[in-house]
Amino acid sequence: MKYARLTKEQFEELHQEFINFLATQSIDAKEWKTIKETKPEVAEQELDVFSDLVWEGVLSKVKYLEHISGQHMHLFALADTNMHLVAIKLKNDKDLATKEGFEWLRKNLLHDDVEFLQANKTYSEDKNLDIFKLIQQGANITKGELYTYFNDLVNAD
Repeated sequence: MKYARLTKEQFEELHQEFINFLATQSIDAKEWKTIKETKPEVAEQELDVFSDLVWEGVLSKVKYLEHISGQHMHLFALADTNMHLVAIKLKNDKDLATKEGFEWLRKNLLHDDVEFLQANKTYSEDKNLDIFKLIQQGANITKGELYTYFNDLVNAD
């Protein structure tokens, strides 16, 4: 398994897609029940393959990630060959993951306790796996509003 197995809730959400996936392998509902009962390891493999297919589809469409925790905000733009990071670091005890901490940042962007950093990183041979690892570390897929705002702020002429 390349990524991670989908949760029970995710499988329930993708119930019809999973049925279609099994159908492409000529497995109907009756046969699936038999497989689960008599060959649970094969059923597990099918769940893993389907999970990887779903992850592959999702990861190939991701354009932005953000990870906000404590005194750090990491905002990623994901291009074809590399990712660009805009990072905000607070040098005080404000917590960016709270409404109050984020509000403090919004009002104090030029404060000495706010540090902006940027970096570019080329992907390894597996871009989607690189993105998946960031998600496993706590990053969330976004539409990029925060990234765009802070990237424009940091790179204003």
